[in-house]
Amino acid sequence: MKSKIALFLALMLTANMSYAELKIGFVNVPKVLEKAPQAEQAKQRLEKEFSPRDKQLAAQIKVIKSLEEQLQRDAGVMSASKRKDLERDIIAKTRDAKRTQQEFSEDFSLRRNEELGKLQSRIMDAIKELAKEDGFDLLLSEGVVYADESINVTSKVQEKLSKF
Repeated sequence: MKSKIALFLALMLTANMSYAELKIGFVNVPKVLEKAPQAEQAKQRLEKEFSPRDKQLAAQIKVIKSLEEQLQRDAGVMSASKRKDLERDIIAKTRDAKRTQQEFSEDFSLRRNEELGKLQSRIMDAIKELAKEDGFDLLLSEGVVYADESINVTSKVQEKLSKF
């Protein structure tokens, strides 16, 4: 029994000594993501890609508003059939605009998620490269309740990412 206790204590002391030699760091990934130059580039690509469709949608909405104003302004002097035709036209154009808006939103979300996935992958690559270069045994991220600034390597990851 004493030998088992002695062995257990020896293992605990050995484990504690090896833990004392661990190099641990913390990375604030949301901060890296926010300040990554690639994030701004992705935003510009998305704006360039979706700007024409956004303008087209805005033009559709402007036409609908114009038709609604015409109906409101001229309803009293229009014949019943012209008023009904204009109301149908407004309903059809509104339906098309809603469908276009929904497609736009879905496409934009898909593309944004693709860009975000690429960026997150690059960030993870930068973190892994930094960990290997600086000899970290453990790098922590989300879920950390407290991290002393002495182990915070977020700025180093940002530097590494800017070189990608």
